[in-house]
Amino acid sequence: MAERPSEESRADDSGSSSISDDEWAKFVAESERGVPASAPKEPSARARMVTERLRQQEARGELPEGWRTGPAWQEMNGRATRRRRLWGFLSVPIAIAVAVVAVRPSLIPGDPFHASNRAAAAPTQLPPETAAPTAAPESVAPDLPTVDRPFAGSPALAWADGEAGIVVPEAKPVGSWSKAQVARALGQTRTFLVDGSLSPATLRGHRPAAALGVLDPQQPELLGLLNTSLLKPDKKHDPLLMFSRFDPDEVRVVGTVVKTRGRMTFKAGAQGSVVVHADYSFVYPLAHVDKNKTEVARTIVRRVLDFELLDPARYRTTVGKISVKSYDEVAGNSACDVYDGYFHPTFRTDDAPAGATPTGPATDPYDRSRGLDEDRTEGCGTVSRT
Repeated sequence: MAERPSEESRADDSGSSSISDDEWAKFVAESERGVPASAPKEPSARARMVTERLRQQEARGELPEGWRTGPAWQEMNGRATRRRRLWGFLSVPIAIAVAVVAVRPSLIPGDPFHASNRAAAAPTQLPPETAAPTAAPESVAPDLPTVDRPFAGSPALAWADGEAGIVVPEAKPVGSWSKAQVARALGQTRTFLVDGSLSPATLRGHRPAAALGVLDPQQPELLGLLNTSLLKPDKKHDPLLMFSRFDPDEVRVVGTVVKTRGRMTFKAGAQGSVVVHADYSFVYPLAHVDKNKTEVARTIVRRVLDFELLDPARYRTTVGKISVKSYDEVAGNSACDVYDGYFHPTFRTDDAPAGATPTGPATDPYDRSRGLDEDRTEGCGTVSRT
């Protein structure tokens, strides 16, 4: 497995929470093209003066412990991390041979894969995931995906369909937060996941407005980063860290189902906050946009995100919104070193797959028992199966 460079969302070096006129004008111009409702309100002259005075007091150690003068993203300097890793798909002759046998098992005497029984023996759907698995999913009989059976030969065949796989836990009061407030944060986390990773419009490259709408506008640096990533993606501004997108001029999602598996939990955080943790894998069946090409490939994306309800007595925050604490993502079967804002799956019949050639040991993209920090292979790794 390979890792793209680790980066951290950081405030400016001055430590001030105010926004310069040039930065504000740039942010407003970008937001007006996409998410005007996400733009923060410009601090008034008095607010800037107070902020600067409090900053100077904090530098002198005159503020009471626990007080934070800046917005949540500034206080979380060094914690609100973002990472991205890729596994490419390395097409080799043996893989093609296995695929041919999967389509025509009669080529092997005795039909050892019992192809005649597979169609009738659909796997039982797994119950919701309530804890981290202890091992990777068991191997399934090799089978080529088709337009009619896009998850054939995949462990995801037993996973839930789309939104049904994002199960919200029962809310409970946490510290000073009521059951209703926690439930709202859980629901907003689900909205973010559904709109950002499952919405057909988002998958075609449209702006995930509902997902952006649940985020606290008091994180202007993060919102500015996401806004730029969606408008002008590059290596430092990659929307795939949070959202799933495929180039509509290149590929299409097959059918109406994206397979989903994962879990959501919540707990008390630091300084009176509530942290909602989401760890989900999504399996996307894809085909060339040219419908004369019927080969189906799959891209597997795993996202781990932490959202936070911040105590307004300690943080500058917006009531009813959630802040992003951290986000991590890894994708299996997507072009290496391509930063155009889209996943690019590799098909077995591609003459010249996009991106660099994947290297390194093979990793199972369906394995949810491993933490995303356990693999630190340099470059772009390979997948053992899709």
